[in-house]
This record gives sequence, structure tokens and C-alpha cells, in this order.
Amino acid sequence: MERRKFTREFKLEAVKLITERGVKVAQASQDLGVHPTQLRQWVKDFETDPAQAFPGHGQMKAEQAEIARLKREVAKLKAERDILKKAAAYFAKEST
Repeated sequence: MERRKFTREFKLEAVKLITERGVKVAQASQDLGVHPTQLRQWVKDFETDPAQAFPGHGQMKAEQAEIARLKREVAKLKAERDILKKAAAYFAKEST
């Protein structure tokens, strides 16, 4: 069974249906064919940060993108450090 994907617009309309129009989560769930837990999560995500809610299609929030970039940089620096350690040990052994 393939995982269903919803557009940002669909999620925003579902959240508006619950928050602005006062439709209960259970009723919206039946009408939209979305699990109630998922609808509650969408409402929570929207209330936390309306501008950055539902970035969609694998796009990360700015903070998440920065964290991912920093993790890549740390991995690269660790690899460079390990190479330098091995080179230093090699040349130290060779000079004696």
C-alpha cells in the first residue's frame, strides 16, 4: 500500500476547516478521508509556525536545512582530521 501524499493547499484547507469554521476533527476526518490523528498533527504544526508549516515535497524548514548542512560539514571535517592523523603517524614513523 502506497503512502498518501497531500498538497500544502489541502492541508491548509483542512486546518482552516477545523480552526476557522469550527468543524470537529472527527467530522472533518470522515469528510476528507484523513485519519483524525493526522488532522490533529496538521493543526498543531500550523499553530506552531503558520509561515513554515507544510513545506512540502521534501523541502526542509530553514533550521532543518542548516542542521543538515552542518552535519555534512562535520562529517567532512572528521574525515579530513582522520587523514591528517594517519599522515602524521606515517611521517613520524618514517623519520625514526
